[in-house]
Order: sequence, then structure tokens, then C-alpha cells
Amino acid sequence: MVKQTVVQHVALECSSVQLADIFFIKVLGIPKVKSTMLPKELCSSIFQVDRSVQMETYDNGTARFEVFITAEPKSSSFVHIGLAIDNTTDFVARCKDHGLTPFFVQKGEKQLLFVRDFSENLFEMIEK
Repeated sequence: MVKQTVVQHVALECSSVQLADIFFIKVLGIPKVKSTMLPKELCSSIFQVDRSVQMETYDNGTARFEVFITAEPKSSSFVHIGLAIDNTTDFVARCKDHGLTPFFVQKGEKQLLFVRDFSENLFEMIEK
């Protein structure tokens, strides 16, 4: 039986840190909690983008947004949805049962799980 699925984070793109700060901090009231540079290797493994990219994280304890700073058109491939799941093994099995191909990416000591849906939308699955 599948338990409730919960949105863990939403990833979006923005053309500048300043514009992202205005929207998330000033308009939505969600504070910035982290600013990082995603390494080229990780960008390549997850998004098939061959360069590093700046990522700003905004989180108010209820809503979390990862904002990729990129000047590329909106068709770039950083956009993904993070979902919290109960059990990685069960999820991977369900994907395979329905013809989907989940993939794991190593990030330091941690293993990240991703899957593309039938329309090529990218989802990151985080075990609760």
C-alpha cells in the first residue's frame, strides 16, 4: 500500500540572486537559509549540464525552494520536484513495475535518488 506522498522541496530557476531574494524573501517572506555552488560533476550527473551552478535555498519550515541561478532560457534542465517518500526500495520497485528507470547519484557520502516521469519531468525522491 502506498502511503501519503509529501512535497519535500520545489526547484526553480531565476536569472539573478537579487531577483530571487526579492521574490522569496520580500514578496513571499521565506528566508534564505543557504547559498551554495553546485559542482560541475553533480550538475552533469543529475541535470546533464556541464558546468557548476549557484543554488540559493529558501525555507520557512513549511515551504522549501531550491533556486538555480542561470541565465539560460527556461528550457534549461535544472527544474525538478523533490518529494518525501516512506521507503526507497518500495518506490524503486514501483517505478520499475511501471516501466520507469530511477537512478542514483553519489553526492559525497550520500546517495541521491532521481526519476523522470513519462514526460521527462525530473523528480528527486527523499526518504523520510
